[in-house]
Amino acid sequence: MAAFAGASCTRERGNGFEGHAFVANEEGGAVAAVNLTAFAVTRHIRIDGRPTKVVSHPTISSVWALAGSNIHEIDPSRLEFRRKIALNATTLDLQLSPDAASLWALSANRLTRYAAETLTPSGSWNLPGQAVSFVLARREPWAAVVMKDSPPLLISTAEPGRTLPVVLPYQPGLAHFRSDGKQLMLAGAAARQASFVTVPGARTVAHLPLAIEPRRVVSKPDGGELYLTGDGLDAVVVLYPYLAEVGETVLAGRHPSAMATVSTPDLAYLFVANPDAGNVTILDITTHKMVGAVPVGRDPSFLTITPDGQYALVLNRASGDMGVIRVKSVVRNRGKSAPLFTMIPVGSQPVAAAVRPL
Repeated sequence: MAAFAGASCTRERGNGFEGHAFVANEEGGAVAAVNLTAFAVTRHIRIDGRPTKVVSHPTISSVWALAGSNIHEIDPSRLEFRRKIALNATTLDLQLSPDAASLWALSANRLTRYAAETLTPSGSWNLPGQAVSFVLARREPWAAVVMKDSPPLLISTAEPGRTLPVVLPYQPGLAHFRSDGKQLMLAGAAARQASFVTVPGARTVAHLPLAIEPRRVVSKPDGGELYLTGDGLDAVVVLYPYLAEVGETVLAGRHPSAMATVSTPDLAYLFVANPDAGNVTILDITTHKMVGAVPVGRDPSFLTITPDGQYALVLNRASGDMGVIRVKSVVRNRGKSAPLFTMIPVGSQPVAAAVRPL
């Protein structure tokens, strides 16, 4: 690690990001507020339970931490716990709508919408099966829920009662809307397939065989490519959603898992966590070539990018810290190495984070 730290000292240093990363420490029962200018924890905010997800609103002064059947609201200015909202059941996921007007919560048999400002319920959909995950379309009023033993369900968020099951020849476990909301990508690990279906008609456009068992997906910032990771091969599969085609299968370190993308006028990278190797592999989005690998800590399991595109933040679940990579310090070189900007102890078992400007 020392060699990489030394390399970072020879490069132009960043000015930091004026804001905080709010980190869910699942085992520690707290949310750590990390100052991204000082690169240090300002405060550990205790909550009731084990937080698994953090969501920040871009304009309202609220950060929400999900823990079991409760949402804990945090005041991001005072870095203090504000209130606890009890939900009807254990909640699997919490997401902010693309227009930031609503907060959506998924339980095993229900998808519920809450007004972001008041957290009062504004809609609820009973599900015909046991939910696994859900996604929201960015430009169209649709949600898609993936279920354990039932077909995925398309839900109109604008027309109550309008739902449509998506029947496929296999059971998918992953979903992602195309950037224009006109198609939905579904993928199944056991089948090693990805499918594209129309929205709202649920008509199959293509079934694509994959070299991996897909379990995670992220999109290129402009929506023109999707990246899948999963078991079976140490690689990232690149899909072209507007062509409904497999582009490439690219080697990306050992057992690649969590991912994050960044794009600026000067560069575009895909960061891929390799938990078994304790590092992050960096791919050039334009060429799909590996340009660097950064040692970051034990069991890197979550990645996010600061809103200014300046830093990649990596949560290391086993070592309890956050690795920080300065994006502009990534240099294409023969050894395919890149420097770690800094490491910040954040707590016990960090699993998720949300970045909020001051």
